[in-house]
Amino acid sequence: MIRLDNISKQNGHQILFIEASMGVQKGEKVGLVGPNGAGKTTLFRMITGQEPPDDGLVVIDPGMTIGYFSQDVGEMSGQSAVAAVMDGVGPVSALVTEMAQLEAAMVDPDRADELDAVIERYGEVQGRFEELDGYALEARAREVLAGLSFSQERMEADVSLLSGGWKMRVALARILLMRPDGMLLDEPSNHLDLESLIWLEAFLKAYDGALLITSHDRAFLNRIIGKVVEIDGGSLITYSGDLDFYDQQRALGEQQRQAQYERQQAMLAKEIKFIERFKARASHAAQVQSRVKKLDKIERVEAPRRRQSVQFEFRSPPRSGDDVISLRKVHKRYGAQPIYEGLDFLVRRKERWCVLGANGAGKSTLLKLVAGAIAPDDGAVSIGASVKMGYFAQHSMDLLDGEETIFESLDSAFPQAGQGALRTLAGCFGFSGDDVEKPCRVLSGGEKARLVMAKMLFDPPNLLVLDEPTNHLDMATKEMLVAALADFEGSMLFVSHDRHFLAALSNRVLELTPEGVHQYGGGYVDYVARTGHEAPGLHPGGG
Repeated sequence: MIRLDNISKQNGHQILFIEASMGVQKGEKVGLVGPNGAGKTTLFRMITGQEPPDDGLVVIDPGMTIGYFSQDVGEMSGQSAVAAVMDGVGPVSALVTEMAQLEAAMVDPDRADELDAVIERYGEVQGRFEELDGYALEARAREVLAGLSFSQERMEADVSLLSGGWKMRVALARILLMRPDGMLLDEPSNHLDLESLIWLEAFLKAYDGALLITSHDRAFLNRIIGKVVEIDGGSLITYSGDLDFYDQQRALGEQQRQAQYERQQAMLAKEIKFIERFKARASHAAQVQSRVKKLDKIERVEAPRRRQSVQFEFRSPPRSGDDVISLRKVHKRYGAQPIYEGLDFLVRRKERWCVLGANGAGKSTLLKLVAGAIAPDDGAVSIGASVKMGYFAQHSMDLLDGEETIFESLDSAFPQAGQGALRTLAGCFGFSGDDVEKPCRVLSGGEKARLVMAKMLFDPPNLLVLDEPTNHLDMATKEMLVAALADFEGSMLFVSHDRHFLAALSNRVLELTPEGVHQYGGGYVDYVARTGHEAPGLHPGGG
């Protein structure tokens, strides 16, 4: 269905692909992996024809429809979320817009004299809408939006009023509603909560077209794909199996290449030793010459490229008192909407609470109350003795000074630290060499998140309050963060939609549901085993 034959591609001075090939067949679900900047988005753009390869062929089956979801959603305004989603499917959307305008005209007193003409036109438009099975399409559009956690009022709201993350969901819903023959999804999991993620997982499992997908969410990707294509040093390498199988095969391949390299190095050293020893002796001249020729002809085995994996080690934080956070009889409402009514909650030293709950259940509100970013309407929030808090919120990234470089940002936070220590810290969080000279204003979301995290963890707090800390992080940085936090000696309260993060780090679960607040001893894995679902509000077995 989709084939890339011997493609080569260069961006400026960077060579992305050299005579690389791959294919995706109908019904195949393929994960595209590779480090940041390896060319994943460029590959998508070549398949959709937005960019040509410098050499080689991109072959798409004739008549095949392709839906492409990227992080660049473009401008949306002047229509409801439902209409915007149906827009992707074609003429039905224009009819929806016209019907809405005609409905408004029918009740507009200034247009009373046009009423007959408006009603007649409305009948024509409605007839055409029914011919195109518009009502069924609208029902499906609403179903997809509901799956992506849209409330009824959010579906009706003008898309221009939605935040960037919600606009992303509209763009994703548009592709899913199209049900094209092939889908290219570039990081669709980035802005989703756990419930939406699990819904999307089920949707994509049931999809019968060709799927090529990238995601930093390992658990999500692993449950969908049956094949991995890795971009590595300009090549496209295909592995059949999920990410776990790919990791094993990749490690095995590296071991074999290392062994092959070492064997060849030993043989070369032996030959060179012989040549050095006998090159001055006339009696061995012929042997020396033949060995020199043999060495020239040998194709050298390259040592496998080591994937740089960085470790971050916490210095021990100061010890806090045994009671770290206490909420007593806390009430909080937004307008007429009550979020908490008499919440009692205690975090003790070394407890790591993950907070689960559907959209609007009050997860971020709880973290803001604890961090002092908002006050309760009633009741008390108190932080225990000797508690030093580190708070990571989505807006933390907006507080960086755009004119400072990464290094200056770290240096102004820790003037006593010394250059070596700060460069090591930057390296742990993926900023090596000249990267530290980049000004903060040009950083991507992921780079900003890494910098904020580095600043928060260098002088370690003994309480971490984290609101979706992994949202923009790639898999390698996530692995480093999970490994570092596993050794963290303090207490944690966090919200995350990343199931690997939840499972690896929590030892308590706070579940917020419309029926009330539930507390579970044991972490996320125990919670799933006990409740039979992966998130509140999902049916047992639904995850």
